[in-house]
Amino acid sequence: MTTSDPDERARELAAAARGAGDATGWFERLYAAAEAGDAVVPWDRGAPHRLLVQWAEQREITGNGRRAVVVGCGLGDDAEYIAWLGFSTVGFDISASAIGAARRRYPDSSVTYTVADLLDPPAEWHQAFDLVVESLTLQALPDPPRRDAIGQVGQLVAPGGTLIVSALARDQDDDPGQGPPWALTRAEIDAIGDSGLEPVRIEDIREPESRRWRAEYRRPDAGR
Repeated sequence: MTTSDPDERARELAAAARGAGDATGWFERLYAAAEAGDAVVPWDRGAPHRLLVQWAEQREITGNGRRAVVVGCGLGDDAEYIAWLGFSTVGFDISASAIGAARRRYPDSSVTYTVADLLDPPAEWHQAFDLVVESLTLQALPDPPRRDAIGQVGQLVAPGGTLIVSALARDQDDDPGQGPPWALTRAEIDAIGDSGLEPVRIEDIREPESRRWRAEYRRPDAGR
């Protein structure tokens, strides 16, 4: 028997996948169930994440045709926003059902939607993107494999490029709870820099009902 609560349904699917030794398999199960009308994707906002929009507006970000990738793009809202800013955008997700749904949601999109695994990305993506957007994917992964995923996110950033990460936050000694999501510690946010990135700004955003990291990193230019 399953619950009608979207977050609890996601936890059921994640627990079942982890029990079967597949920490990421629940993404496809969730999106497929949502496609069949048997579940709701709890993070489907129908709009880009507000922390991403705030950041882009504050920084006056424009793409001018530069390359961007949205990690774990789900149903495509963040990817569409990044494309709207003028980036040549790739949105990828491990779930084929999510990618199919994103293409249907945005049939005239300029975004290249593709199925790919953050833990084993295409070799040609190594340090290939001027902007990398990671919104809520790392917090949806248990550890393992989250530690590996943190390293892989950074490896997508090109010399001179930027990575922006949004995730739920917790203190080191806090119980991460029975996710997903599993909030990230400051140590995990700092570990993003281990792939050769430099921190630009790490924000600990505390709101009445949530606490979130918004972390901006940059890879030094190749000539430095």
